[in-house]
Amino acid sequence: MDRDQERIDSFTRRAFVVGGLQGIGISILGWRLSWLQLVEGDKYKTLAENNRINVRIIPPPRGQIVDRYGVPLATNLQNFQVLITPEQSENLEKTLRDLQSVITIDESDIKKVMKNAGRTPSYVPLEVRDHLEWDDVSKIELALPHLPGISVQAGDLRSYPYKDSTAHLVGYVGRVSDSAKMKDPLMSLPGFQVGKSAIEKEYDLDLRGKPGRAEMEVNVHGRPVRELGRQEAQAGARLVLSIDAEFQRFVQQRLATERSASAVVMDVETGEVYACASHPSFDPNIFTGGISAMDWEQLRDDPAFPLNNKAVSGTYPPGSTFKIVTALAGLESGLINKNWTAFCPGHFDLGKSRFHCWKAGGHGTVNLEGALAHSCDTYFYKLSLLLGIDRIADMARRLGVGQKFDFDLPEEKTGLIPDTAWKRDVMGEQWHQGETLVSAIGQGAVLSTPLQLATMLSRVVNGGKAVKPWIAGFAGEKKVSNLMNVKFDDIKIKPENLAAVRRGLEAVMESGGTAHGSRIVEEGMTMGGKTGTSQVKRISAAERAKGVRRQEDLPWHLRHHALFVGYAPTDKPRYACCVVVEHGIGGSAAAAPIAHDIMLEVQKRDPKSRKLKGTS
Repeated sequence: MDRDQERIDSFTRRAFVVGGLQGIGISILGWRLSWLQLVEGDKYKTLAENNRINVRIIPPPRGQIVDRYGVPLATNLQNFQVLITPEQSENLEKTLRDLQSVITIDESDIKKVMKNAGRTPSYVPLEVRDHLEWDDVSKIELALPHLPGISVQAGDLRSYPYKDSTAHLVGYVGRVSDSAKMKDPLMSLPGFQVGKSAIEKEYDLDLRGKPGRAEMEVNVHGRPVRELGRQEAQAGARLVLSIDAEFQRFVQQRLATERSASAVVMDVETGEVYACASHPSFDPNIFTGGISAMDWEQLRDDPAFPLNNKAVSGTYPPGSTFKIVTALAGLESGLINKNWTAFCPGHFDLGKSRFHCWKAGGHGTVNLEGALAHSCDTYFYKLSLLLGIDRIADMARRLGVGQKFDFDLPEEKTGLIPDTAWKRDVMGEQWHQGETLVSAIGQGAVLSTPLQLATMLSRVVNGGKAVKPWIAGFAGEKKVSNLMNVKFDDIKIKPENLAAVRRGLEAVMESGGTAHGSRIVEEGMTMGGKTGTSQVKRISAAERAKGVRRQEDLPWHLRHHALFVGYAPTDKPRYACCVVVEHGIGGSAAAAPIAHDIMLEVQKRDPKSRKLKGTS
């Protein structure tokens, strides 16, 4: 009896458990049926009625680029585009011809669409025309029932308000290559553009943002019926540059008085670049809508290379500006002091070779300050033989010459500082003393960029801190204030040696030196600096026989380059600059006057006194 009761109780429990599970399953099934019927019923009704759901990618707005005060340098304008989706049109060419009767469409546009349709998935919309006027948009909207596959999209058009003034810094955007379209669906969107140069290229992924998506109900003809759901796109990051846009414009306009020139102005303490200009320049807006073949050929074939940012990618022999390096190498080696003198008769003989000073009659007996002030070549010839090239090369690298700074522009070049190991490894030859002489005055194989020379001078006048130039920071996750507060390493140069060189640089301007005519005379403002002239081609005896006596008699592209590096104010240096005038013949005549105007203007504007956007 007890056993029978136990069996009954056990069966009852099992039945209860099974019944409970069945009840839960039926509840879940009922809930799911209710969800499909009540919540998603319209969706499946749509599918049942031969409609369908398309998922459309929503392109993100490209992030804005602004200057240190929030002034827009790259922004977005509304751009209406007419698109066609091939799979929604039974006869693609007929639809395009019908559209051509509604608005103006060039034959080249039709051919382009037909060509792209053959190599693009049929569900991907193709751009027929952009930059539509509102009247054209209205005409298309009215004619849509008779234009299968046609749609109008409001997109973004990249705009650069400062045009040529910031072209080499900000860069430009352009159409996506065919190979890139296959890697990312976002890239295949009609009219989608990516960064092609400078900041736009370096920070393309950050500026690009994240796409959104929209679920659209469309009928059998591909016409949108309604939107079922949407996930908004995330705009790209807002990028803050360290430059002062109006100062940048000033520098660009000042350089425009020459045929080809470049300049960099930076903060000697923080590394902020306030201006980075290269002339000639170009209008980046011509690239956003697709540059014409004629415009492209004109830019490409210009002998002054307007597409090149010479401030960071132009490599030049630094000429006499490099004497700063040789002077510090001599002082730091202990082989000379500031009072060490050399006699200059206008030349220096090494073996059977004669190396001339720029001043034919010579400078007489000069010490370090006088040698820098009057740029005496003979003084540095003699000093270089005491030092040897390896000591000079080591000092150059410590000061940033021939070094890349991982600057924010992908076009940055390294330059070259030669030494004995370089010649042995690259050329398989032994270094000669004559090469040391020409290297010591910034000639021979020595190559540097204007950015490097501005950094070199910054490290000399800031007390020997290894400051690095920078130009871009995000106002957000990548705090600009983090860049502002970097503690730079000490390059370990004795303060008294830095002071001795600075006295020579001040004498260049104030004591009848090579740039005395470009000194700043405004009350309360001063400048120190160093002129430089780098040889492109020496006038040969044969040319002299033909009457070529001066650099001005040579073709423009064979004349010497003119350079100047300067800093201000002299008592508490804050700003450093480098100006290079290609084929400008002389640093004191061509580059120093430009540097005078730039350094005067930067002291008046004093950008370091105003906080950069994004700092706390």
